[in-house]
Amino acid sequence: MAQRVSAFWKRKTLEQMDQQEWESLCDGCGLCCLQKLEDEDDAASIYYTRVACKLLDLNSCRCSDYANRRKHVPDCVQLTPATAEEFAWLPPTCAYRLVAEGEDLPPWHHLVCGDRDAVHKSGISQAGRMIAEGSVADDDWEEHIIFRV
Repeated sequence: MAQRVSAFWKRKTLEQMDQQEWESLCDGCGLCCLQKLEDEDDAASIYYTRVACKLLDLNSCRCSDYANRRKHVPDCVQLTPATAEEFAWLPPTCAYRLVAEGEDLPPWHHLVCGDRDAVHKSGISQAGRMIAEGSVADDDWEEHIIFRV
């Protein structure tokens, strides 16, 4: 399979990427925008739920107000190269985490295959399988756990 773009993620560190390259790493899975639970007994374990941030479009897995998201969701995490050492909470398929760990992008990643919908077709995203943040009580999020990192 021929790569459609120059594999900058193989040649550059996260810190060396320009803004466009940095943003293009996002595969659009939306998993980072799912509500997470931290194990009280094991602080290293993070449980992802299928409960989506109030700004996440449940079908496209895109933020409905990306530019202003921190105004609406003050605790929205801003990923930066400077915080790469903290990316262990991201899903193991996340390009930011993979590149930070010196790994290559998976075959379904749009920068590799050229198809932005491949992340959904491959079942990596939770498109169409998420529930809105306000539709379930915070105390019931445990009932909606989908995986652990």
